Amino acid sequence: MAGARPPSALLRGVPLLLAGLCALAVCAALSLAVGTRSVPLSTVLDALTGQAHGRDAIVVTGLRLPRTLVGLAVGAALGVAGAVVQGITRNPLASPTTLGINNGAGFAVVVAIFALHLTRPVEYVWFAFAGAAAAALFAQALARRAGDLDPVRLALGGTVLQLVLLSWTSTVMLASKRSLDEARFWLAGSLAERPLSVLYPMLPTLVIGLVLALAITPALNTLALGDDSAQALGVPVARIRMAGGLAVVLLAGSAVAVAGPIAFIGLAAPHLVRQLLGSDHRMLVPGCIIAGPLLLLTADILGRVVIRPSELQVGIISAFLGAPLLAVLARKVAR
Repeated sequence: MAGARPPSALLRGVPLLLAGLCALAVCAALSLAVGTRSVPLSTVLDALTGQAHGRDAIVVTGLRLPRTLVGLAVGAALGVAGAVVQGITRNPLASPTTLGINNGAGFAVVVAIFALHLTRPVEYVWFAFAGAAAAALFAQALARRAGDLDPVRLALGGTVLQLVLLSWTSTVMLASKRSLDEARFWLAGSLAERPLSVLYPMLPTLVIGLVLALAITPALNTLALGDDSAQALGVPVARIRMAGGLAVVLLAGSAVAVAGPIAFIGLAAPHLVRQLLGSDHRMLVPGCIIAGPLLLLTADILGRVVIRPSELQVGIISAFLGAPLLAVLARKVAR
């Protein structure tokens, strides 16, 4: 089985997963402490335990704690979605963006702002999710050939759909200055000003998508052998791709609905985990649950300190850091 390892080999990856959890805990603590106004870690701990009630405690519990929790959920969703979409397409350069999820959500949000005069993320979170899901389902419909999902056509169809949706989004934004002003911050991708009330409605879809992704990890290993070999081994290729596509829609659609379009996390996390733990999806997917939020929170922390006292949205930082990675991966695949 391609990329699969025996149980003893899988157990050797457990220390790396534990190390990743420790690194994630440190990153989460820094996310609570670092910002325009730095807060000592001792004060952070006192604020979390209810022993501090001053201005710093309000900053930690009222602003940074929701921001960190949103980052953990969104990062995990994007990381796992990236691993699954790369598995079902057998394309190392694939990411949730390949299915048009980011652009679909962006178009739906801009239209909702333009037509319904919405002003807050909590108001248009469901429009973002619906747009992401519709775009992904349409991309998969374009990729169907004789009832099966063609990975090549999926990548091409998703790319075309991205361009079409981007042009439509630009048209609506140019037609309305208010839509441009309201949507610009959301379209950049950010964890700031995202209360937990935005995350709560998406938790069921995130959990269902995560469970579905974990359930198909053995089949994704077999799928790496090729469709013919996988079918010969008894794997229902079409159903696995449909299940994987649904998991990606639920995970990435929810993440984009909460935080806006954030690029490269879904691309970078699987490659980082693959370098450390190998290509077995039974380790790759759990590893992405850790690597995704680790990368996202790191980018968010950098965005807070790079131009103090202002800050850059995490979507801008992740794109800035991800562009060189994409160039390296593209050259590696070309070779």
